[in-house]
Amino acid sequence: MNERKIHYLCGLPRAGNTIISTILNQNPEIAATANSVITEIFRELHHLKTLDVFQNYPDHNSFDNVIKAVIPEYYKNWKEPIIIDRGPWGAPTNLKFLKHYINPKPKIVILVRDVLEVLASFIEWADKNYDAFPNRYGSMDTEKRCELLMNHDGLIVKELIAIKHLIDHHPGEYKLIDYNDLVKNPEKIIKEIYKFYDIKPFKHNFKSFKQFEVNGMGYNDKIIGANLHTIKTKGINKTKRNIKKILPKSIIEKYSNLNVWTN
Repeated sequence: MNERKIHYLCGLPRAGNTIISTILNQNPEIAATANSVITEIFRELHHLKTLDVFQNYPDHNSFDNVIKAVIPEYYKNWKEPIIIDRGPWGAPTNLKFLKHYINPKPKIVILVRDVLEVLASFIEWADKNYDAFPNRYGSMDTEKRCELLMNHDGLIVKELIAIKHLIDHHPGEYKLIDYNDLVKNPEKIIKEIYKFYDIKPFKHNFKSFKQFEVNGMGYNDKIIGANLHTIKTKGINKTKRNIKKILPKSIIEKYSNLNVWTN
C-alpha cells in the first residue's frame, strides 16, 4: 500500500456531514469517517502530562511518540489509502495538537449551514423521535431544547468555535462548503473537495445512496436518538421548513447572527 493520506473534515451538525461522507465512501480509495473520537484521545493523552507521575519524570520525547502514533495506529487496519477524519479539528486546542504532532499544514473541509436551520432541523427530528437526546432532560419545551443544543460544550458551539478559529487565523488551510450549495449541485461540490484534497477524480452516483457505513459498520443511533444519521436514499434535496413555526421568536432573535463564516 502507498503511504496513507489523512485529511480532515469539520462542520456544523445537520450540514451534510453524513451525506457527503456517504458519497465520498463510494470511492474504494476513500474512508470518510463517522464523528471521530480522535480529538478526544488527543485531549485525554495530553492531560496526562499534567499529572504528578509525568511531572516527576517529564520525558516529553517518549510520551510524544505515543501521541504521534494515535492516528496511524487507529487506522492501521482500515484498507483505504485515504482517510478523511471528521471532528472539530479547527478548535484552537485540537488544531494546535494536529499541527504540532501530526501535520503542520493540514487540509480541512468545513461544512456550514445557517444556525437557525440547524436548530430547526434538530427540533423537527426530536419531535419525531421521542428518544432523541434533546428530549431526555425533562422538558419538551422548544426554547429549552434549543438552549440545550446551544450549550457552550455542545456540538454546535464547539463547531462554531472551530470554524471561526480556522477562518480568522488559518487562511489557506480550509475549504468552506455551504449546505445550500451541496444541495444545489452536489457533483460540483464533490469535485471541489477532490481538488482541495488533491485526490484523483472518481465517478460518483448522485441519484441513489446507501445508509452511511465505513469500516464495516454504521452509526448506533440508539445512543443519541433514532434516525439522527438516517439519510434520504434517492438524491439530495433540502427539506422545506418554516423556521418561524418551528423555533420561538426568542430563539430566532438570539441566534440569528451566529453564521461566523459570513460575518
